[in-house]
Amino acid sequence: MDDSGSPTAGGIFTQKTPILEQKLFIVIIATVVIVLAAICLILLFLRNRSSKRLNIGSNKSSGIPPPVSSKTGDEREADRRQVKSETDKVFVIGGVSQGLDAESDSKESSTTRSESSPASTDGLGSSGWGRWYSMRELQIATNQFSSQNVIGEGGYGIVYRGVLQDGSVIAVKKLLNKKGQAEKEFTVEVEAIGKVKHKNLVSLLGYCAEGAQRLLVYEYIDNGNLEQWLHGNVRPVSPLTWEIRMKIAIGTARGLAYLHEGLEPKVVHRDVKSSNILLDRKWNPKVSDFGLAKLLGPEKSYVTTRVMGTFGYVSPDYASTGMLNEGSDVYSFGILLMEIITGRSPVDYSRPPGEMNLVDWFKGMVSSRRSEEITDPLMAVPPPPRALKRILLLCLRCIDLDAIKRPKMGQIVHMLEADEFPFRVEPRPVRDTASLQAQVSSSNRAKGR
Repeated sequence: MDDSGSPTAGGIFTQKTPILEQKLFIVIIATVVIVLAAICLILLFLRNRSSKRLNIGSNKSSGIPPPVSSKTGDEREADRRQVKSETDKVFVIGGVSQGLDAESDSKESSTTRSESSPASTDGLGSSGWGRWYSMRELQIATNQFSSQNVIGEGGYGIVYRGVLQDGSVIAVKKLLNKKGQAEKEFTVEVEAIGKVKHKNLVSLLGYCAEGAQRLLVYEYIDNGNLEQWLHGNVRPVSPLTWEIRMKIAIGTARGLAYLHEGLEPKVVHRDVKSSNILLDRKWNPKVSDFGLAKLLGPEKSYVTTRVMGTFGYVSPDYASTGMLNEGSDVYSFGILLMEIITGRSPVDYSRPPGEMNLVDWFKGMVSSRRSEEITDPLMAVPPPPRALKRILLLCLRCIDLDAIKRPKMGQIVHMLEADEFPFRVEPRPVRDTASLQAQVSSSNRAKGR
């Protein structure tokens, strides 16, 4: 202490305190160290906790699956077999987001739908290819999807005739949702034919996607399909003359040629058959039903896929290998052309042995030089021999077992439209059924003599 009796600064810090009888400066230093250590521990704890949160968030965003999967073994195996095609596309249609996989073994594409603005104010979807229809609107048009309005039915859906409030007639295809098949076919048909406009391809006007329901709206073709006119017509004389049959063949070939050669990526229909050829009142054909179609990029000569199609129309090379290309459609068109000429189904078990399979019977008749017996007996006037011979040769080229030797659809169009075809003459006057029957009867009597 100084002379005044007050302790000096050094004396204060050196004085003993009640805390463990330690000097004051030691207590201060110990307190500071403890506080700093506590702060460091708190910061370290907060840092570790923040790091754990980031790791958990990263795992969730990366889609890491839980240890236990709810999928079955078959579904997991299907996922492992999935191979994404280089031609995959993502498109948005009026609020419906779709992903198209060109491989048939791919898992179904996911779809999300914006409920707030399903369509633009001008009635067109955001993609500009078609209109969005509400379920209520289509229910009214088809009378609640009445069975009386059914005009077609297949494995993937039912087609109804409908009349909109403005009086326009439409065809509504309501897809059956079997194991997600509705979603898949909806995606495929819209991507394959949604923006395509061709006079020999049926036009897709729009769609409806509400909840699990998937519907496609097409233009209405008012004269049935080719199968009905070839096999369902019970008249003694077919209204399908040779000229009309060739008109149908040429139009169908043009539509397929456009799919193969006029689009990028090209479209392989994969289900060319008489029931998918719609006819209008002037016998103009329109290829329909693109639920099995596949896209084929320019760098690919084929796509490997699960074999699909209709028995009797599927090419042997595609059936045995699963390698799909335009040649598969060409083979199916060759079968269709035989069907048009002969009036026979590709496979008919009601016929005697040796005639059940159209291809085998057709080849046998041509090789035995019995071409005049090949044509449909319901045709009142047989085709000119020269025209018939050229068509028969074209059929044989289309169904060649060597896919490389088959002509392209564009070449087939030129062959059918060739100027030297004798059937390209002025249209004959329309005769009534009675006169045609009389002509056939007199012809039969002359042969009997």
